[in-house]
Amino acid sequence: MRNYFDYNKLCPTIKGQIYSNDNNVIPVIISYKDNKKIKESKISSLSNKLNYTLPIINGCACEMSMSSILELTADEDVEFISYDSKVFAVMDLAREAVGAELITTTNYTGKGVTVAIIDTGISPHTDLIYPTNRIVGFKDFVNGETKVYDDNGHGTHCAGILAGSGYSSRGKYRGIAPEANILAIKVLDEIGNGNTSDILETVQFIIDSKEDYDTRIINFSLGAIAQYREKRDPLVKAANHAIENGFIVVAAVGNSGPMKNTILSPATGRHVISVGALDDRESGRERIAEFSSRGPTIDRIRKPDLIAPGVNIKSLSNENLSGYTSLSGTSMSAPMVSGAAALLLNENPNYSHYDIKRKLVNACSRIKASSYDQGAGVLDISKIFS
Repeated sequence: MRNYFDYNKLCPTIKGQIYSNDNNVIPVIISYKDNKKIKESKISSLSNKLNYTLPIINGCACEMSMSSILELTADEDVEFISYDSKVFAVMDLAREAVGAELITTTNYTGKGVTVAIIDTGISPHTDLIYPTNRIVGFKDFVNGETKVYDDNGHGTHCAGILAGSGYSSRGKYRGIAPEANILAIKVLDEIGNGNTSDILETVQFIIDSKEDYDTRIINFSLGAIAQYREKRDPLVKAANHAIENGFIVVAAVGNSGPMKNTILSPATGRHVISVGALDDRESGRERIAEFSSRGPTIDRIRKPDLIAPGVNIKSLSNENLSGYTSLSGTSMSAPMVSGAAALLLNENPNYSHYDIKRKLVNACSRIKASSYDQGAGVLDISKIFS
């Protein structure tokens, strides 16, 4: 054990509070080195509240005073201590009346493929439960409810883009993979906010229950401000762990454009399939949505990987369970790509995350924009199976 403080183990948010006059208790995530065991007894002695043990990052989440945090940096087995940042739904507030019809050019429907949607929950909209109920599971990390619900609407809208049957619109607002199954995960509250530690626990649950629901894809239409290199970012580490366990991971890049270097975590991860938003409202004039976050990442990685429509997308309403509404944001773009991934798994269930990513990127068409704005370009589903 060393007897001095190691400030390099602290994230910028915690460093900024070191010289404050108070010693407030703050929520933190502690990561141990890969080959080291979490010292729960020591954490408990220093912590006001141990919230989670997080094997997905070989760490834990707790509430700790600044003096205890500094003391813990002297432990040579501790790799990094980060602030338990807020995570939020990646959504623009515009609710305009104009929608975009989602059309696929393949005979595949996503049947038999389960997609975990980590979001605000999902409501039992007719397009998800008719002609058959495809919400195969529900887990509520916010309120502990067992009956499927969504008190915000964001998750339901994303689910419709990905897997809506079009039942209530006679097929007009059909999702990309209209027969895919949904594992609904509520981890964001009624205003669309959550904590990083909750997301880590959620991803662990999805991995542990993989065989129960046959889950293959994880959709993150949420994110947190990226503060760290990816090797230290808790959300990126969780996403990578999911990929290593056989999942396809898709994430929205965020709505902080047009400024550069604004990609949210976990979309900053080099392996994650990161999706930006296209504005295709004007015929013949495709352009990057003004709000879509731009790269590169802190690690100078080109992101997004690709873009998909994300402006005024009409999908399932949370207030009318047989109706529709319009939303904009990269949140709307990500489930389009997740839906395309489900179609590819119909073609070959043995495709890995990297197989899917390569096929998606190769099926893109470039527009007049920087690679840091569009990645490989606009996803063109018609090219995937050609």
